[in-house]
Amino acid sequence: MLRQMLLAAAWMLALAQPVTAGEGDEALVLPRDIVQRASSFADDLVLPDRAESIAALSAPRMALLKPPGDGPFPALVLLHQCAGLNGAVAAWARRAVARNYVVLLLDAFGARGVSSVCYGPQAGVNLVRGAKDAVQAAQHLRRQPFVNSKRVALVGFSWGGMVGLLAARRHYLDAFGAGPGFTAVASFYPGCFRIKPPGGRDYELLGPDIAQPLLLLMGGADTETPAAECVDKLTPVKAAGSPVEWHVYPGTTHCWDCQQLDGRSKIDVRGNHVAYRYQPSVVEDSERRLFDFLQRSFAGK
Repeated sequence: MLRQMLLAAAWMLALAQPVTAGEGDEALVLPRDIVQRASSFADDLVLPDRAESIAALSAPRMALLKPPGDGPFPALVLLHQCAGLNGAVAAWARRAVARNYVVLLLDAFGARGVSSVCYGPQAGVNLVRGAKDAVQAAQHLRRQPFVNSKRVALVGFSWGGMVGLLAARRHYLDAFGAGPGFTAVASFYPGCFRIKPPGGRDYELLGPDIAQPLLLLMGGADTETPAAECVDKLTPVKAAGSPVEWHVYPGTTHCWDCQQLDGRSKIDVRGNHVAYRYQPSVVEDSERRLFDFLQRSFAGK
């Protein structure tokens, strides 16, 4: 408990330092030294080296999953929502492996004793640490002989999607010393709101320095991470030439692929009433859009 309190205090102190701004508020970023400190409050994850078949995934867990054969295969890092790894994300791993993708099913919480960050960072696990986890996972995949090192993408969900917005930006990749990062990034129902830490300085998740193709899939009836907040920021970023695309599903709630949440509701960290509705037709369409986007992004790589 004391360690967590000290980590939280260090995080707030870091964010209280000045931020750098480019043209317009949408370019607000954390300075390089703050990024490096904020991403070091939790230890690096120990990533799996042994590849397993999808049949071995009897329950959601950190795993390196491979289709039959020697490859090299394209690869995905899958990063969960704010409440941790669950069956919905594991189902995406099964879909991906069935399409001949290697999957690193990432668990950013379990080994760190964290169950949820839905109401704020815990034990040093914050969005910046998540972005560093993701790019380290990309580096790990590129070292595997059965992975096509030029075809490694990140697919994040909610909190993982917000992490993806940072991991898609050149500023943060440079701060991590992560090299090329990902070939492409897909974010399912992310929040694009400005991060406002208590006592700290604001920063934006989405910015103009997108380093590779970025796809956002969002729900029009999502009150937890409203699509309109993303579209308002994506439109000028796309107009400036950044490789970003998006789709909004009308009448669709947050976490449309989360069958375990169907019919539930809550009050979120921003005080919004949030309802969840599992929507199989949207799951099917989002699967099509995701893998079409990946194929286009990987073309010629």
